Amino acid sequence: MQIRHNITLNEDISRELETIAGELGEKKSSVIEKALAFYFDLLDLKLVQKRMKDLREGRDIIIDAGKAWKELGI
Repeated sequence: MQIRHNITLNEDISRELETIAGELGEKKSSVIEKALAFYFDLLDLKLVQKRMKDLREGRDIIIDAGKAWKELGI
């Protein structure tokens, strides 16, 4: 399912989007969707790195899955 969004872009980004979409023969929405998917993957990596740092520095802990399930009654 696709959901429509209205977005506002600055002029430079908008021009670049037009150019890239034109050169690739793709719709602008397709280029935006692919760019966001790539960016979200990058953010996932950054979150993992942050969580690993928190774990190394003692700001987070790992608990056994079996223990968590037991506590949750699963």
